[in-house]
Amino acid sequence: MNIAIITGASSGMGLEFARQLDKSLGKTDEIWLLGRNKASLNELLESLRHKARVIVIDLSEEKELRQFEEVLTIQKPRITVLINCAGIGSHKPFPEQSRTEIEAMLQVNILALTRMTEICLPYLRKGSRLLQIASGAAFVPQKNFAVYAASKAYVYSFSRALTQELRERGVQVTTVCPGPVDTPFLDLAYGDASELNLLKKLTMAEPSCVVKKAIADCRRGKKVSVCGLPMKLLYLATQGIANLSLL
Repeated sequence: MNIAIITGASSGMGLEFARQLDKSLGKTDEIWLLGRNKASLNELLESLRHKARVIVIDLSEEKELRQFEEVLTIQKPRITVLINCAGIGSHKPFPEQSRTEIEAMLQVNILALTRMTEICLPYLRKGSRLLQIASGAAFVPQKNFAVYAASKAYVYSFSRALTQELRERGVQVTTVCPGPVDTPFLDLAYGDASELNLLKKLTMAEPSCVVKKAIADCRRGKKVSVCGLPMKLLYLATQGIANLSLL
């Protein structure tokens, strides 16, 4: 059985990936929708043309990750597409963040993504695609977003390394690095998205555009997908600084 797996599929970017893949997947039998909100996942399921499966899972819980791993061991699917989209953020000065907020970001953005990649890797074969959702925040440290930006820098570095490691296996890895995207994530991270500064408001992207470009870039074999001119300029600038630091 050929399957596509999307984490964080109940809202935002994950939901948009499910909608767009539903229209473009070829030799894939099922889309597995992973997330915590059962009602939202079931609503999404009903809207898809592809056969899909809802898996309610809290990726921050190791016990639930192990249960998912057991499902894969029993079913032995071929994963044609894995999209690690689940992520959380908290926008406030580091001293004001609670230990719970900090640990949640590290658990979901770093540990859960790494574990999902590890768990699914044996089922990624030649021609499979892995999209890791990082962020433009991965390129530079960010005031009041210190832990979130650092966690996404990990995703970026980890995924770029996987691009090289999995090349011989024929697995395409694309690291997706959007800037601000108009999703519920912003309200959750900021408490009120109206607090976004002017620059972020001006560079805000629609999830449909980010996802469309990410899918297209992955199919073209691109290592990194960056949507929008402002984020591309930031990416190129930071890459230049990184290269200078190696001289």
